[in-house]
Amino acid sequence: MQFYSSSLISYKRLPTVEVNVGGLRIGNGHPIRLQTMTTKDTMDTEGSVAETISCIKAGAELVRITAPSKKEAENLANIRAGIEAAGYQVPLVADIHYTPNAAEIAARLIQKVRVNPGNYVDKKKFESITYTDEEYQEELDRIAKKFIPLLDICKQYGTAIRIGTNHGSLSDRIMSRYGDTHTGMVESAMEFLRIARAQDFHNLVISMKSSNPQVMVHAYRLLVKTMNEEFGMCYPLHLGVTEAGDGEDGRIKSAVGIGTLLEDGIGDTVRVSLTEDPEFEIPVCRDLVKRYETNPYNLSEAHIPAIQKLTYNPFEYKRRPTFAVENIGGQQVPVVIADYSKYKGEKSPYALSAIGYNYSEALDKWQIADAAADYIFVNDPGLGFAIPGTLKVITWSEAWQKQAAAQKKDNFPIFLLEDYLQATDKSSRINFVMIDCYSSEFPFNTEDLKLLKGDKTVVFCLSSEHKNAMQAIRRMGIALMEMGLEHPVILMNDSYWQTADEHLIHFATECGALLIDGFGDGLSLGVKQQAYDALAGENIEKLLNDAAFGILQATRTRISKTEYISCPSCGRTLFELQETTAKIRAATYHLKGLKIGIMGCIVNGPGEMADADFGYVGSGVGKITLYKGQEVVKRNVDSEVAVEELIQLIKDNGAWVERE
Repeated sequence: MQFYSSSLISYKRLPTVEVNVGGLRIGNGHPIRLQTMTTKDTMDTEGSVAETISCIKAGAELVRITAPSKKEAENLANIRAGIEAAGYQVPLVADIHYTPNAAEIAARLIQKVRVNPGNYVDKKKFESITYTDEEYQEELDRIAKKFIPLLDICKQYGTAIRIGTNHGSLSDRIMSRYGDTHTGMVESAMEFLRIARAQDFHNLVISMKSSNPQVMVHAYRLLVKTMNEEFGMCYPLHLGVTEAGDGEDGRIKSAVGIGTLLEDGIGDTVRVSLTEDPEFEIPVCRDLVKRYETNPYNLSEAHIPAIQKLTYNPFEYKRRPTFAVENIGGQQVPVVIADYSKYKGEKSPYALSAIGYNYSEALDKWQIADAAADYIFVNDPGLGFAIPGTLKVITWSEAWQKQAAAQKKDNFPIFLLEDYLQATDKSSRINFVMIDCYSSEFPFNTEDLKLLKGDKTVVFCLSSEHKNAMQAIRRMGIALMEMGLEHPVILMNDSYWQTADEHLIHFATECGALLIDGFGDGLSLGVKQQAYDALAGENIEKLLNDAAFGILQATRTRISKTEYISCPSCGRTLFELQETTAKIRAATYHLKGLKIGIMGCIVNGPGEMADADFGYVGSGVGKITLYKGQEVVKRNVDSEVAVEELIQLIKDNGAWVERE
């Protein structure tokens, strides 16, 4: 049975038609292509050529360049000539917003044009308009009249088109009929796609980008379903999370969105939108796609049962219903379990600083961070020091059973399923039960799970040694729902990779995908022994704890810090984006739960930061416009004082708290 992807129990690429971008083949089983976007002013020919070549050397297979007006579109010819004169043939993509005439110029000069259906013809004024069906059709006819000339030019010159929908820049027309939804995103693209097909133009790539990974994933899935139902086929899909930010957060947020779709076999090109120099995006893209090129670890390929009927809606977020076992499950936020099973350092209170617990010897007190782990897993529960009351200890059942009764009360055991079924000594509060999902290494009878139906102390810990680990755990989550089991679930995920970035991508992809589908009441991240040893000298426990809270933040399932919706710089940017982002972050990082949009220009302005609480948007050279939500509060603020003005705006609206 096919749902929105080729398979939900294994990795299999979604079949898409082949598209030719200047000789680079996209879709139809070709490798997933890597791309990025330049940050230089498009009128800076020499700088744009040099930056593009740097991206190519880093591994970019396509490079996008902004063309906000006719003059920039015309200069693309000089940039292309400079790149080719240096011996490089990588296709270029013109990024177009608002200006059909610039698109028509660019289509004659370079290999691909990206148009945004939200602003290619429509103008966004944040107005709600009621249309009759006839009036709505008149609007579509107006769009076709503007779009068809570009299609004709692209046919003549062999130019490809990306129909690039952005969640934050849906037109007033789409918003008025469909609302601020992924359904509206899909319809926005489909309107342009139908026009292209009516003109027998098929050299098309489609994208559904959002700064919210949940919205982005649901939009792409719905687009695939819609194209299959209406056309009986799919066009290639370009994946990206807009305004992901920088550093670890940007990598995690991108991997949650892009990785979830790649796990479903969806995606033919990828771009990671980091607020960093563009060549730094490519290694992250590479880490995302290389997972699907080889299976270097000889993992299990045991049978995963077919899904006859999905027990959840893959087009909207709804957490799997569970009962609460103390602070796990029910309506509570997902917990984080810190894995100290490989820790060889000194056993002291200071060992817990990596997971958010900072001890003051002078005061004999603990300072607990917002991103502090809820549980700690150790081989030996004899830590040798008193831990804070908010932190609980998990240990192997054999070690737990050897403890005195007083110790057992506040520590909790973890069992293999078969051991738990036979055990007589169990916790009266919480028992963690490990299940290796559909792995030939640790097979078990799924029907045995039904024996635990009435046990309100059990928390399942799902992991998998299967080659398709995410799919195996998702299938087990579906099986639990099929059996009517509502026990909470901890997602236990180990990484086989080596570098810190590889681990982040791995965790965010596999755990992010499960959380977006509603599975998971907690996370426990770890690395295999070889990977742990390879990171000797690094604070691995901190890396894992930060990654867990970052994934929960990116999936919007547990908010523990400020969120920055920060666009990658491009040739439209009107201020020094990386420096400004760092300055805003340094001043506001303690404002837990607040969302701040930092946008280089009006193109990525109030729309792209659609769900931000406050916004900082370039409106002219050295000038900033400040927003509260989508409402303009101050215009033309000098960039030298704009960060201070943003802080004052946050204070004026009662959203500021002083640091402790």
